[in-house]
Parts: sequence; structure tokens; C-alpha cells
Amino acid sequence: MPVVPPSPEPIRSLVGEGDPDLDRRLSAELDRVNAAATPGVAPARELTVRALDHDGELAAGVSGWTWGVAAGIALTWVREDARSAGLGSRLLADFEAEARVRGCSHVFVTSFTFQAPGFYERHGYREIFRWEGVPTPEAADVHLRKDL
Repeated sequence: MPVVPPSPEPIRSLVGEGDPDLDRRLSAELDRVNAAATPGVAPARELTVRALDHDGELAAGVSGWTWGVAAGIALTWVREDARSAGLGSRLLADFEAEARVRGCSHVFVTSFTFQAPGFYERHGYREIFRWEGVPTPEAADVHLRKDL
């Protein structure tokens, strides 16, 4: 009877906190899968818009991506002392304008109910999904879309 070598070590899981190296690797691996699944479509590109105050300090920003005909907003923030002055609206308009230049026909964003879903709705976004009880029982994660 042939001798069967012992099986290799089993795959193990390592649970941890933020891991930038892992994030880069996962992103690169998914980029390869996405490129193979979407021949002829340019790879995803990051898209950021920042607003600086008179001292050159960050007053607000939007960070997201474009890929094919879609754009996504991942992060939006306006410094407290700069809120209610139209800065967020200006950044959103700049983000959308660049998304159009890149060939996008729509933008996606998520916002918790305690953040700014109303802000996006006032700018033409419509709710397409709501995940109740996230991140707390009384809150919801609201997913919105706007056709450009």
C-alpha cells in the first residue's frame, strides 16, 4: 500500500484590527477579478474633492471612486464650524461633475440615519435600500442613488 504524506497545515484564520497591507492585497486581488469580468472597462479610479480654509487646513472632503458608469461616495465630512454654509453641497456638485467627466451615469452613497441621508435626498438622491438596526437598534444604514 502506498504511503500517503501527511496533509499540510490547515488554513487558519487571524482576527485583528485594521491592516493596511491586507487591505492593499485584497484590493489588488479584487481588481484582477473585476478586470477579468469587465473586459474593455477601465479600472476603478479614486475620486476625491477637498476644501481648504484660508489657512490651508481641511474644512471638508469627499472621497470615493468611479468605475465604468458608476461612481460611489465612501466618505463625506464637513468640519463643524464650516457646516450650513453650502460647502457640502459644493463638494458634492464637484464630485458629481467629475464623475460625469469620467463617463458615470449614476452615483451611490450610504449614510446612517444619524448622519446625512436628508442632505443627499435634497440633492436628488433617492433611497434604494434601508438596513434597519445598523449600527444600533434604533438606527438604519440608508443606501441612496442619484442618476446623473
